[in-house]
Amino acid sequence: MVRAARGIRLLALASWPAEVGARFLKEFARGRVRLPEVRYAAQDFTEARRELDAIVREADRDHPLGQYLAESARTWSIAAELCESLGTPRVTDLSVALFGRPDEPLPGHGPTTREAAQHFISIANELDHALLAPSEQIRISATALSLQLQRDLDDFFDGRRIEVQLDPDLIAKAAAGATRIRLRTGAAFSEYDRQQLLQHEAFVHSLTALNGREQPVLGSLALSSPRSTATQEGLATFAEQITGSIDIGRMKRLSLRIEAVARALDGADFVEVFRYFLDQGQTAEDSFASAQRVFRGVPTTGGAAFTKDTVYLRGLVGVHTFFRWSLRQQKLHLGRWLFAGKMTLADVQRFEPLFDCGVLKRPRWLPPWIVRANGLAGMLAFSLFANRIRLDAIAGPDAVADL
Repeated sequence: MVRAARGIRLLALASWPAEVGARFLKEFARGRVRLPEVRYAAQDFTEARRELDAIVREADRDHPLGQYLAESARTWSIAAELCESLGTPRVTDLSVALFGRPDEPLPGHGPTTREAAQHFISIANELDHALLAPSEQIRISATALSLQLQRDLDDFFDGRRIEVQLDPDLIAKAAAGATRIRLRTGAAFSEYDRQQLLQHEAFVHSLTALNGREQPVLGSLALSSPRSTATQEGLATFAEQITGSIDIGRMKRLSLRIEAVARALDGADFVEVFRYFLDQGQTAEDSFASAQRVFRGVPTTGGAAFTKDTVYLRGLVGVHTFFRWSLRQQKLHLGRWLFAGKMTLADVQRFEPLFDCGVLKRPRWLPPWIVRANGLAGMLAFSLFANRIRLDAIAGPDAVADL
């Protein structure tokens, strides 16, 4: 499966050339706005899909590893078809099959992902930005941040395990692999961004890849599989939350992307989504990058979207619920084992006997927040209790004063 999936680099193949953004922003500055035209190189993954489909047929669904292989190979095959369909409306359906839609309910039969996003956008818009500390308003260049992150990572690993690099063609402000973290050249960052990148990119995405490479049996746990995206992004965002690295501005940015995906699916074209981000206070450069995420691989004329950004809130709620469940079931060790590779929440539960008998190797590296189990347990225990308090039953200043 690792060999078959190696060339299916979904996000890289769906990315736009840097000159598309430069041309659009140049025209926008002159008062002329037109839909970007993007051409994608033709892809043929016939042999890879044939191999992946064979794995699905032959894997033993009654064994935890066989179930993992079958489910993983199936989603890799969908990802391969998506890459072959780049630039067509078909990408939307395949993207939904991999990542879901904004109108799907959150875990626990809660509100939809879009409704949750609108909630966070509303709260962020109500807050007084004058409350921001001066340090939160200082911008850090990508070059300066790369030096700071490199020092932090070298200290953590006691050597050079991960290289921090600048990349002018990156769509996101940052992206992480097993041995490198890329920052978009020219992007501006805050002190919050620094901590978010450390906790989200380095101590989740990179650590799970590095630990996955240590697996003697299941080397595919090092791969950034489409199937594990929701858990990976949920775990990474939960890491920001548990370490106090996430701010309401970050929650708003994640939520705006979900709302933008929903609007694109409802018919908004690229320019309309770009202007939506502008109206929400983003710069022209950030608005283009945000809109570009929504229209990766799909026509820019509206009614289509690349839906990956819908997984962040859904994944966060899922991972938060999983950790609370683990505490109640006295299984917090499962949270640590999530870092042994890139897996889903269902995988780590099915894999428990395989970790116990040594078939799967426990993670070599762990982020500091999960090593301190007592602190994590204290926060989760409070969360379990606080969730029993119904805010709708506390109405008016007198009730609040009684608290």
